[in-house]
Amino acid sequence: MKKIILSFIFLCSFIQGSLASNDVISSLQEGGKLVFIRHALAPGGGDPENFDINDCSTQRNLNSVGIEQAKRIGQFFKDNNIPIEQVFSSEWCRCQDTAKNAFQNYKTFNALNSFFSSRFAKNRDKQIKDLKAFVKNWNGKDNLVFVTHYVVISEVLNSTVSSGAIIVADKNYNVLGSIETD
Repeated sequence: MKKIILSFIFLCSFIQGSLASNDVISSLQEGGKLVFIRHALAPGGGDPENFDINDCSTQRNLNSVGIEQAKRIGQFFKDNNIPIEQVFSSEWCRCQDTAKNAFQNYKTFNALNSFFSSRFAKNRDKQIKDLKAFVKNWNGKDNLVFVTHYVVISEVLNSTVSSGAIIVADKNYNVLGSIETD
């Protein structure tokens, strides 16, 4: 009996997760959502000591798994006919490479840059203010995609997120759901 109950609980949680994913996909298909994507897998943490925003060789970059993950992100949007108005990326190479491999066309937006390291922490308040002002003035019908960093997503949505994960929110930053792209 205990095994039957545990199996039932597992099945219910599996079904609930599937329905949540379908709800998230449906909301994306409607358009008008904010889509925050943490850059795909770039092994390590933070930025190297010799970090130079203009030199990808000094940065933590996507590995082959991260590149494939970024391609799967783009394929997810295509397979589900999710309309995209515009894709914006942090200026960090790992975010730009995620955006390029997933969507091809994107623009950089410095409000999406990382402020994890003490070197960039002073930019946090201005970046968040600039991002929120941009969203406030946006009135598009399709979805806005932001390829960014853990710290930005955590600050704006109060959500934790793994590499390559997608978090969908409305224009008021209410999280509607998330999609993992392992």
